[in-house]
Amino acid sequence: MNLVELAQRIRSLRLDRRLTLEAVASRTGLTRSWLSKVENFRVTPSLPGLVSIAQALGVSVSQLVEGLDETPQFVVIRSNERKVVQRDQSPQNKSVYESLGHKRMNRVMDPFLITIPGGVSREKALAHEGEEFLYVQSGSVQFEYDGDTVSLRTGDSLYFDARVPHRLINPNKRPATVLCVFSELSPDHP
Repeated sequence: MNLVELAQRIRSLRLDRRLTLEAVASRTGLTRSWLSKVENFRVTPSLPGLVSIAQALGVSVSQLVEGLDETPQFVVIRSNERKVVQRDQSPQNKSVYESLGHKRMNRVMDPFLITIPGGVSREKALAHEGEEFLYVQSGSVQFEYDGDTVSLRTGDSLYFDARVPHRLINPNKRPATVLCVFSELSPDHP
């Protein structure tokens, strides 16, 4: 199942219904923080959690997940068809995440093009399941991983275990563009 699309669908339905995270939390008994992580695809909702969310949004679970398991052999996403994804809701992180694989519903990788303005970073390093690959397409960034920092320039790449807290930092004045591919699958956690 395409978990990124599920997260985006949940967020879109909530916004269409003009509901805050707090309103959905009070309707479901789930925490605002957990719901935010679901919408930002940092956690995968359990079936009971999904049922609660669907009820709070006034849809059935089948409507919520409809089509998420369909997999065409290939999809083409033109540059003007990229989908901006809300990945980090902290006010100081103005990074823009563009999904490069959103049309393929059932996938094991999620590719993004991240544009990181100068002077921007996520507030704190975060971890998630799986593995991640980064390629600096333009500019330079710092990559913080479990408290250590490494500098990356145009053309540099990095592959890592995403279960360790990590973040990208752009301490420069110019923006940087990074190709990011992550998978929730990892060799020791199928």
